[in-house]
This record gives sequence, structure tokens and C-alpha cells, in this order.
Amino acid sequence: MHRPPVAEAEVADELASVRPDLVARFAAELPGARAAVLSRLWRAFAHEPMPWIADREPAGEELVLRLRDSRRLTGPAADPYRTGPYVRVVRLDGVAYDDPARLMTELGVPHAAGFAAELGHSAASLALSYAGREDHPDEWPRSDWAWEQRVVDGHPYHPNCRSRPGFSVAEQLAYGPEHGPVVGLGLVPVPATGCLVTGAWPQELRDGSRLLLPVHPWQAAHVLRRPCEGRLAAHPLMSLRTLAVPGGPHVKTALSARLTSSVRDISVASVAASATLSSFGEELAARMDGLLHVTRTLGAATAHSPDLAAVLRESPRDHAAAGEHVVPVAALATTGLPRSPRWTAALARLALVVGLRALELGVALEAHGQNLLAVLSATGEPLRLVYRDLADIRVSPARLARHGVRTPELPSRMLTDDPDALRRKLFGSLVGGALASVAGSGAALRDALGAAVRELPRTPDVVALCEAPLPVKALTLMRTSPGGSGDQWARLPNPLHWK
Repeated sequence: MHRPPVAEAEVADELASVRPDLVARFAAELPGARAAVLSRLWRAFAHEPMPWIADREPAGEELVLRLRDSRRLTGPAADPYRTGPYVRVVRLDGVAYDDPARLMTELGVPHAAGFAAELGHSAASLALSYAGREDHPDEWPRSDWAWEQRVVDGHPYHPNCRSRPGFSVAEQLAYGPEHGPVVGLGLVPVPATGCLVTGAWPQELRDGSRLLLPVHPWQAAHVLRRPCEGRLAAHPLMSLRTLAVPGGPHVKTALSARLTSSVRDISVASVAASATLSSFGEELAARMDGLLHVTRTLGAATAHSPDLAAVLRESPRDHAAAGEHVVPVAALATTGLPRSPRWTAALARLALVVGLRALELGVALEAHGQNLLAVLSATGEPLRLVYRDLADIRVSPARLARHGVRTPELPSRMLTDDPDALRRKLFGSLVGGALASVAGSGAALRDALGAAVRELPRTPDVVALCEAPLPVKALTLMRTSPGGSGDQWARLPNPLHWK
């Protein structure tokens, strides 16, 4: 009999100390958590350009992968747009594996060991999230953070959907949004002369000639290594390091930990560009006929260090009228909405109209399910969209110029006139991420998109969306290619031609 994987055993031991009441439920949730991570991993094996996979062969209801070393991986036929834990077992040369970390270890491909450890953490943390979640009937939350805290599974397609290396069990329970905590942000005093500030830094976060920079307690303990008394009560959102202050702004804090794929600190360059980006976002929204709002950055400050910085943004809730709800697209599956093909098609139509109009103007939004929010009527109908966090958009100076818009002074990494790069940014996040996760399968996504694109003008961008393979980030390839830089991409079957 196999011993429990290291990460699972460590979590179980810690849990017995800090929350013994959750131990049995954690153990019961482990098989489902492993399957959820394994399903995401199998999707990557089936569709990402892994250098160690030689060939892929459909075999009825199964898919066979032939490895370059002559071994064979066999699992279910892989719908790249399907969500949920549908892969329970993958066989390597006939030996069954239900644990993604063990499978990755046995594969032994380059960089497998490090990635296997991440997969083990992801499955164990996901089981912890499942164990601590509360059942929600069909009632709708009353606060903006409560919508976000219903998203328990994390990224719908990344095997590292819940990987939080460096977080103890107690810290996950104290800071993970799915556990519903209130987090006391520390306020670190820094001389204003030693800070870069853009926008308006509020008076309540000043102390004479010093700025009070909000600091996440994990960052204070593990990175800054200084006592940091909690003075600002806030509720963690989906990204964990961004928190909602009741009646106030959303606070994006520096968190120098690798969550999913990226270290979540705040670069000095992003603080320097934040006010310009915010103004540019407002200008973009003004051209969208009321269908899109972009949350404003109220102020940003850094002590000239990515480890000690914060960004204050207005709440997306500010763009909803009485009786309306603002819901991250990633949370739509948790709302108890009376979803139907008509409803999904209406959301897809709204999202494509907004995303493609912005792209035509020259702005490719990274409109994944966390950045993109839907404003819903009291009965759940999608009315318009809210977009937050402009840090990873791409901007085309040539397209802007065609529409008489001056290109603002932005970091060079954001600027490109390459149509493929612009389309990858939008299509990969919006179609291959946000809308695919709401649809939940290739067939449902095909139907939703088909109903929407029939009403769109046949621009070159729309033709590419309808006819070319769909580009999405090759998330697992990037985690197993640590020597590379920048995004790497997979090309999925066009969902409009899904059978």
C-alpha cells in the first residue's frame, strides 16, 4: 500500500493540530481534489506542446499518448473546455495512477520533480479548501467579497489551481478567501520622501510625513520579517492578495509568493504606470456605449521595492445600481442562477461585443474570469461588464492611431501591433478561459459562441476567432520549462467547430 503523498501527510498533521474538527473531512475530500488536479493535468498532456510527447491517438472513448521514450499514457478523451474532476485515473504503460504528483514523479521528464511537488501541494490545498467550505443554497451574497469567496476550486484549467507553497495550514485558513476570514492588514510607516506615489494617496493612510503602506500579514512575517500590527480589517478576494475594505476600496498588496504560476509582488514599474493606465481605462470605457466600466486606480505607492507596495482600487460594486449584482465571471457557476443555453449565449454575446470592440480600438484585455465581472439584473440577466486590473493588457499604437487615440506612455512590454499577439491575449483569456469555464464543455461553448458570432461584423479579428485554432496559455508547459521567459502557447481545437 502506498504511503500518503508528502504534502497530504503534512497538511493532515498540521490540521490535526490547528483544526482537528476538519481532519476527517479533509481525508474524505482528498480523492476529489486529486481528480480535480489530475483532470487539469491530463488536459495539458492532451493539448499542450510537451516536448516529451511524440504522438496522440484517439482510441474510442480514450486518448493514447505515445512518449518519445516509447512509453504510453492512456486516459479519457480530453475535451479541453471541460471543467470539473472528470479524470479519475491515468495509466502509464498499464499502471493506474489516481494521484497527479505520483504520476508526474513516475514520468520523470525534465523538471518533473519540482512540478510534482507543486501538484501535491495543489491537491492537498484543494482538499483543505473543500473541507472548509460551507454549503450555499441559492441565496445570493450581499457583499462583493462573498461572491468571490465562493470560488473554491481556483483556476479552472491550471493544475496548480490551489498551489500555495510557503503557506502553512493555519495561514491558508487565516488568509484563503474560500475560508471566509477577516484579515488584519498591517500598516507600515515609510517616509514619503522614500516612496514613489501615483494617484491620490488617502489622508487616512498617512501619518504626518510618512505613508502607511498596507501589508499582508504573510508578507510581513515571511518577507519583510518585521512585526506588523493589523490595523485595517479586510476580506480576501479571489486573488488572495487583494482584499476588500468594507465601505472602502480594494487593496492589492505585495505577496512575494508563487501562487498558481507567478510571484505576486508589485513591481515599481507597475506603480509608476498605474495612474496613466487608470486614465486610459476610463477613456476606453467611455467608448463602449455603457457596456463596459473599468475600475479606477485611486492611488498606488511603493517604497521602491516590489516587496513593499500597495495599490488602491475602487470596488467594482461602485458600478452597479440598486438591485444589481457584480459577479466575477469565475463565480457565475456558484450563484444558483437559472442558467440555460440562452443565458450563456447572452453572456457570450455581451463579452464578445465588448472584447472585440476594445480589440478593434487597439486594446487587448486579459479578460479571464477573475479580471472580468458581469453586472447582473435582480433576476440574473447579464447587463454589462466591469474590468479590473489593467496591468497585463496589450495595446496597439497603430490601431489606436486609426481611431484618433493617442498612445499613452506605457511600459514597452504592453505595446505591440502584432495581431496574433493581440488576439492571443484576448481570445486565450476571454474565450479559452472565462467563457469556457462558464460553459463547462466544448459543446456548450460551441453553442454559446455560435449564437453570439452570427451577430458580429466579419472583421479580421472575428474571422480569426471563427476559423483559426484557439490560442491559450500552455500553463503546464511553462511550469515545466523554468529556463524559458514569457508566455508559451497551445492551440486548441476551435470551439465553434467542436463536434
